[in-house]
Amino acid sequence: MSKGRESRLEALQDLEPSVEEFRTEVVQGLSNSQKTLPCKFLYDRRGSEIFDRICDLPEYYPTRTELNILQRHAGDIAASLGPEVRLVEFGSGAGTKIRLLLTALDRPAAYLPVDISREHLIAANADLARSFHDLSIAPVCADYTEPFALPELAGIRYRTTAGFFPGSTIGNFTRAEAVGFLSSARRLLGAGAVMIVGVDLVKDIDVLQAAYDDEAGVTAEFNLNLLRRINRELAGTFDLSHFRHEARWNAELERIEMHLVSLRDQEVTVGTRRFRFRDGETIHTENSHKYRLDGFRELARQAGYEPIEVWTDEKKFFSVHALRARQEIQAS
Repeated sequence: MSKGRESRLEALQDLEPSVEEFRTEVVQGLSNSQKTLPCKFLYDRRGSEIFDRICDLPEYYPTRTELNILQRHAGDIAASLGPEVRLVEFGSGAGTKIRLLLTALDRPAAYLPVDISREHLIAANADLARSFHDLSIAPVCADYTEPFALPELAGIRYRTTAGFFPGSTIGNFTRAEAVGFLSSARRLLGAGAVMIVGVDLVKDIDVLQAAYDDEAGVTAEFNLNLLRRINRELAGTFDLSHFRHEARWNAELERIEMHLVSLRDQEVTVGTRRFRFRDGETIHTENSHKYRLDGFRELARQAGYEPIEVWTDEKKFFSVHALRARQEIQAS
């Protein structure tokens, strides 16, 4: 890629959820019979930094396995997107994987990273801008599960728009939610757009359990950090020593569930609201659904896509799918 000038880093489009939205969702979740907290709020600045550490853990196979797939097949993936593409990444995080794809692409026109963690997003894309010249970067801080508009880029000409959703984040959704998200992304990107999705696969339970409950306790720190964030931003009174992290395999739904388990009978406040916990009661904070290849392709069809290609590693631990939005959009 040419290094004739610095890349064009556009002003941040800031749609970060407000404190009031955070409070509303926390109160609603803790009021359920099975207490829940939305996993999107795990990713404040500290949570995002902890997750970056998780990605480097020996037990956490998804990141290194997906990176290996992208390294081996970046050329094929780039060919499926075509030249002069405007590329939208949902949940861009640290921006590690996108570097492989941007390097392989033929004259990418623009990169639009979307992430809920504002400070992490700003830092990652300032770093990316120093590496990629002649590329317009327009970061969007938003909850990508909610409707948002792509920023207009003056003077930027592109042939196609494509989506990139790596990291097995699709597994955080239930099957119905995954169809809903992919359908929304299809409408945002437009008919004929290609969507590249990282999808974790069903495998040995011991491998899964270790990946979400590592020996060093980094995943536990990540999960408990959500309570710390509630204390800081919503005047919560969670005592983190009175909760522990637990990762559970739900065989029926083929997913890992992350929970925070109350270690005693206790009462916690969030602002003016009080919540009682029984000893052993849990807060369900995150799901990570695992797929079978045919099952995910069928889900993609339900969302209005036709599967183009799939790439996997030798152990069939992980998969990267290329999907094309149908020209005639069906109701979903």
